[in-house]
Amino acid sequence: MEQDFTITAFSENHIGLLNRITIIFTRRHLNIESLTVGESAIEGVHKFTIVVHTTQELVEKVVKQIEKLMEVLKCFYLTEDEVIHQEIALYKVKTEALTLSNKFESLIRNHNARILELTPTYTVIEKTGHKDETTRLFHELDEFGVLQFTRSGRIAITKSDKEHLTAYLKEIDKLMEN
Repeated sequence: MEQDFTITAFSENHIGLLNRITIIFTRRHLNIESLTVGESAIEGVHKFTIVVHTTQELVEKVVKQIEKLMEVLKCFYLTEDEVIHQEIALYKVKTEALTLSNKFESLIRNHNARILELTPTYTVIEKTGHKDETTRLFHELDEFGVLQFTRSGRIAITKSDKEHLTAYLKEIDKLMEN
């Protein structure tokens, strides 16, 4: 049965690693729904957060392949129930939409969005949430004429009490001591 999985890969920061990781998905004809990369809590270690819609069997194979890459320290996959995640979306609308309707202000409040920038010609709105929430706001703002729209990839943390990489590194340290 296909479902969404969040893959987290921890690595050193090396040129070309992103390309080698994406090739693993391409070879299996697997579409990446979302991809974000940034520094992790551990100095010198980067975290790739990749969302895919696939079967457990295929995600397990992909994770094993990613772990074979030399620069990758560890790779995990988690189901939707095992992560807390958010995305951020930015919307640009004409500022005149603010003055034409009281509905605009209540729309922003009802969606827990906020105005980031207000100029005479355009207004930029920010919304954090899940993909369905940011998409819903887009459709509702579209009646005012959305000039630009962009959404980030997923950022996620586990519901676990500990970071999986930290636990893995402690296990490695214990093995090295023995």
